[in-house]
Amino acid sequence: MFHNNLFKRKSKASLITYTMQYLSILDSIRNCNLSTSLPPKRPVLTLTRGKENSSIDSTIVRRSANYHPTIWHHDYIQSISKYVGELFNRKIDKLKGEVTMMFYKVVDPIKQLELIDTLQRLGVSYHFEDEIRKILENKYITRHNAVEFRLLRQHGYDVPQETFKSLFNEKENFKECFCIDIEGMLAFYEASFHLREGESILEEARNLATKHLKEYVDQNNNQYLCTMVNHALELPLHWRVIRFEVRWFINAYRSKEDMNPTLLNLAELDFNMVQAIHQEDLKEVWWRSTGLGDLSFVRDRVVENFLWAAAALFQPQFGYERRMLTKLGALLTILDDVYGIYGTLEELKLWW
Repeated sequence: MFHNNLFKRKSKASLITYTMQYLSILDSIRNCNLSTSLPPKRPVLTLTRGKENSSIDSTIVRRSANYHPTIWHHDYIQSISKYVGELFNRKIDKLKGEVTMMFYKVVDPIKQLELIDTLQRLGVSYHFEDEIRKILENKYITRHNAVEFRLLRQHGYDVPQETFKSLFNEKENFKECFCIDIEGMLAFYEASFHLREGESILEEARNLATKHLKEYVDQNNNQYLCTMVNHALELPLHWRVIRFEVRWFINAYRSKEDMNPTLLNLAELDFNMVQAIHQEDLKEVWWRSTGLGDLSFVRDRVVENFLWAAAALFQPQFGYERRMLTKLGALLTILDDVYGIYGTLEELKLWW
């Protein structure tokens, strides 16, 4: 629910401003005698108002955007997840310990990069930030260059595009040895989307990589590789929402021939536990008790707003930030509906 003492922290001053504006709008709607009545709630704060405008016609015809009702039900949101408790925390800790040991056992630089990439795509790399940072800080340097380039740029390192000049022949095409390495081609294609303005090498090479990847899909039947290539061609990894991608990649990773069961088990358990934490967050931002759902002219988009917040900050430790972003998004949605659809010009002037 929305709590009365929601915005106490001084660092959240901007949220207080939005909330004050929102409360003023709700109070002004009451004063304007709008045809749709508000729920009989006392205002959270006592607001000072000028002389009420009693000349507004109570028979004003209101516009409607014909918004669809929410598909999410309160009872479903309140359900309890089984992926919570000390038992699952111990399982997570045990698997994390096993994966941490992999960082010390894997000495091949190529395998280290592949391990980091897999952890990121499985959505569990946030557990191993220190180990990943130590490896990447020592790697300022085919497939392995492409994965390294993407990971380094993704983590903020300045890597020149000239890294890939060795992949081309004198005819400005890929060397034959690179064309047959489809995993290397796919890694290069994904890396090319981390280009910066003016990096023509990456831009031109991306077009070549796209052509070769499409040819591979048409001529081969390797299930895992074809799935990965088609997925990348549909939308590159750099453009996808990380948390949504994790759910897809966990399923895809199961079909990989050299799949690591420990990584898969950790990813599945972590995904379910993080999802349970998100569900607990969502219970706190549910707005049924506020009466806002009784306003027929506003969108009930609490879950959608939470989805945006969880996609941006999915890690368990950011629960407070997720809840604040969701509540702010819900309030701004109401403001948008009042200003954009429901209110008349005369009414809106009272709030400005």
